[in-house]
Amino acid sequence: MRECSRLSRRAVLGLTAAALPLSAALPVATATEAAAATVVGGERLARTGVQVRGASGLPGKLTAHAWLVADCASGEVLASFNAHRRLAPASTLKMLFADTVLKKFDRAERYKVTDADLADVPAGSSLVGIKPGITYTVEQLWQGVFLRSGNDAVHVLSHMNGGIAKTVAEMQARALDLQALDTRVVSPDGFDHKGQLSSAYDLTLFARHGLKDADFRGYCGTRTADFPAGGKKTFQIQNTDRLLTGAWGLKTYDGLIGVKNGYTSHAGNTFTGAATRGGRTLLVTVMHPEAGGNAVYEQTAALLDWGFTHGGSAQAVGALVEPLSEGGTGVSPAPTRKSVRAAAGSPGTASSRGGSAWHVAEGAAGAIALLGAGGWMLRRRLGRTVATAEGEETGTGTGGRRRRRR
Repeated sequence: MRECSRLSRRAVLGLTAAALPLSAALPVATATEAAAATVVGGERLARTGVQVRGASGLPGKLTAHAWLVADCASGEVLASFNAHRRLAPASTLKMLFADTVLKKFDRAERYKVTDADLADVPAGSSLVGIKPGITYTVEQLWQGVFLRSGNDAVHVLSHMNGGIAKTVAEMQARALDLQALDTRVVSPDGFDHKGQLSSAYDLTLFARHGLKDADFRGYCGTRTADFPAGGKKTFQIQNTDRLLTGAWGLKTYDGLIGVKNGYTSHAGNTFTGAATRGGRTLLVTVMHPEAGGNAVYEQTAALLDWGFTHGGSAQAVGALVEPLSEGGTGVSPAPTRKSVRAAAGSPGTASSRGGSAWHVAEGAAGAIALLGAGGWMLRRRLGRTVATAEGEETGTGTGGRRRRRR
């Protein structure tokens, strides 16, 4: 992945937005409404319903609340359904965590875990089995994140990074730089929290950006690994991505290279998968299918099949944009009188729900001091960028037995 020694002006403004309190950054609309103001990736992606051109044969039994198929190399969105609909992401948000923190520590670095590192792991979390007093390599911690979706591993790495609040603020800043404007980060692990949202479009952005990095790609494609148990003892961990391992009655998907699955009782199932066939890599994100636990994988596989068999004739309905810090161009449509009235607080929009997901100023005071001038420019820009905001969708589980949250 290309490293940037200097942030672009737009990226600096994005970092400032993540550090500023909501009331200071958005004088007219809430942060969620400002996200709705920008149709990132193209106007068709803001429409509800299936978006496809020039190709047929889409799977007939897709029950997901949102999904998207894209070409990883070109960034072309080949087909989508409610691409920008905001839904709870569960552990697929760990892709953004990796995009933000992965390159900060050498994989061979060693760290002895303390009780304090694990004190704030939410009850009911999926765990890889990290224990205080044991020393782990950074590589092992990332294996815990990607293979077992371990919230304990996420929290240890977050504390190594300066704490949960600092990591959340940096993840929100990274989301803004990636132009993932549907995403609101409350916790680094994706666990259920009010206001934590993302979209099929944003999750696909996270996966595409992450796969440019060799370490990210290696971790998300690892099927099994030996994990420390203390002393010289180890135990084997297996990736929870069922299309990668063939678990729970599913076959492995030919050519699958990752990326990340997730489940909570609130979010239901989410998954972003990537596969390569014939020299072409496709990305598929599926969020909140209405059927059981395997449905998210079955529908991902069906959409990947469609992409490899019919996607070659599909005309793009949108595009995965580039990060602002890597030359991407932001989109700022002119506001209309109707959209300004809607942003002022129409029933059911995000303005009626509050801005708890944007409570990330803690841990970012240094960014405010450094980027104050950029913040003033951003407030002017966002003050002119207002449009109708969809009602937030938080989603629910699919019923049945409660399972461990991943």
